[in-house]
Amino acid sequence: MRILGIDPGTVNLGYGIVDDGEKMQMVNCGVLSFPRNARLEERLRSAYQGLSQIIAKHHPDEVAIEEPFAGRNIRSALAIGRAQAIAILVAANQRLPVYRYSPTQVKQQVTSYGRSDKEQVQEMVRMLLGLDESPQPSDASDALAVAICHIQQSRLNKWLANEG
Repeated sequence: MRILGIDPGTVNLGYGIVDDGEKMQMVNCGVLSFPRNARLEERLRSAYQGLSQIIAKHHPDEVAIEEPFAGRNIRSALAIGRAQAIAILVAANQRLPVYRYSPTQVKQQVTSYGRSDKEQVQEMVRMLLGLDESPQPSDASDALAVAICHIQQSRLNKWLANEG
């Protein structure tokens, strides 16, 4: 099974593709970057086109997307929500199942601690995927973490279904 993980954003949108087999293996990762001074509509259009190309190239089976974290900056959460909606739309247009995870769920699944910092997440992503170095930039590593979270959650759900 091939998972496309997405860390949504309207300036930097991270993506990571992970194959789930006997062990997880990174296929690709990166960041779609958009000019801050471009109109929001242009950045969202570019995100749509970029994600469409990634899906066409890598043929994921499922898509996992990180939910926005509102915190104290509501404007930022709204912008991330717009990027998330674009990612959902791209996946839906390709008839791909979409799964959404909160930042805390991602951290919990990847590091076993829901309040891990970015460095801890990056290091666990490196270790779980057997990489020599942590994926850079952090948006790409975060997207890989979302894909890993989905794989771990799917494995747990299958195990629970078999136990019940």
